[in-house]
Amino acid sequence: MLNAETGRAFREAILARGGSREPMVLFVDFRGREPSIDALLRHSGLTEGAAA
Repeated sequence: MLNAETGRAFREAILARGGSREPMVLFVDFRGREPSIDALLRHSGLTEGAAA
């Protein structure tokens, strides 16, 4: 979950920049890595390591 510090960082790194940079660049700047679909697939039960 987001806490105040993370929320502030998200606002500054993503929301405040608007369309000034490519979304992937903003995401990588904020998260420090490219996105991965693995967690979504696990949570949705679509992989072998699916959440119970």
